[in-house]
Amino acid sequence: MALCVLGLLPATWLFVTTESRIGTTADAPRARVAMVFGAGLWKGEPSPYLAHRLDAAADLYRAGRIEVVLVTGDNSREEYDEPDAMRAYLKKHGVPDRRIVSDYAGFDTWDSCVRAKKIFGVDRAVLISQGFHIRRAVALCDAAGVSSYGVGVDAVHDATWYYGGAREIFAAGKAALDATSRPDPRFLGPRERGVERALTSGR
Repeated sequence: MALCVLGLLPATWLFVTTESRIGTTADAPRARVAMVFGAGLWKGEPSPYLAHRLDAAADLYRAGRIEVVLVTGDNSREEYDEPDAMRAYLKKHGVPDRRIVSDYAGFDTWDSCVRAKKIFGVDRAVLISQGFHIRRAVALCDAAGVSSYGVGVDAVHDATWYYGGAREIFAAGKAALDATSRPDPRFLGPRERGVERALTSGR
């Protein structure tokens, strides 16, 4: 029983610390930057889960609730490029190219949050992901220095959804370690002005 309690502590921490900052696109506060986390590609196109996240970002942009979208994902292989696929999808759905900034080294949630702060200079953002992941994203971005509000988009409760929910129990433990030890991301690199330039470009 003690082991079970200890195992659930990180998940409890995520729930308690983020409860007041999770909602829908209708609840999201106005923010200059929205951040969309990668969620896989199917034949080079955003997976249905990723498409739902991008749809939410496009809705917020068209409503004038955000100004810039930072897409963060995996581009560790030449044939696999989440950020460019995300950019192309957003452009098709009404977000101008100059208002999209790509982070090609967002290999996991912690890396994405740290890079948003240290590389792209983001201090505050609306985060967009599925409900089973958004609490972890908010908690980790807070630990990385990005004040955040999380939009949890709807998802069909299919096998992927149940897998994602179960995976979060274990991912919460890693999140707690990352938030405590604050390791450097896999790739850091020099400061980039992409977000700054996008914010000063005309709407």
